[in-house]
Amino acid sequence: MKNIAIFYASSTGSTKKIADEISIDLAEIKEYNIRITGSEYMTDYDNIIFGISTLENGKMQSDWEEIWKEFCELDFKNKDVAIFSIHNQVLFPDNFVDSMGELYIQLKKAGANIIGFTSVDGYNFNNSKALIDGDKFVGLALDIHNQNDLTSSRIENWVNLLKKDFF
Repeated sequence: MKNIAIFYASSTGSTKKIADEISIDLAEIKEYNIRITGSEYMTDYDNIIFGISTLENGKMQSDWEEIWKEFCELDFKNKDVAIFSIHNQVLFPDNFVDSMGELYIQLKKAGANIIGFTSVDGYNFNNSKALIDGDKFVGLALDIHNQNDLTSSRIENWVNLLKKDFF
């Protein structure tokens, strides 16, 4: 089995809660809060999951903003990487999970093999930087504010998809 870790930032605890659930579903993998570790340890893993929330009108979570310059210098060649993001599609339908799209673009520049694309079916938003091919998100998009009843099943389905590549 390849080594796997989750790196996330969480202002309100919501992203940490999702990271915890994903970790449990993947047999208690290592979790890192980037507020504490920054980008340290990120390249130590073959398989990486990044958790990033989108705030306000597409703004990246502040802990991510603080390490962004350093993060952009990392090399993710030969790494399988998945991304999840939390946002509110009702209040911010024009930039739903945009920070996940920004993270995706940087990871592609850094050579990462991105996995875990998910369908846009079941969401109601106008625009997102996290779209690829018009019908997929570049990772797992979650709206815990308006569709919390779908969160656990979306995580379970996504983790099962990741297991095919991670194990």
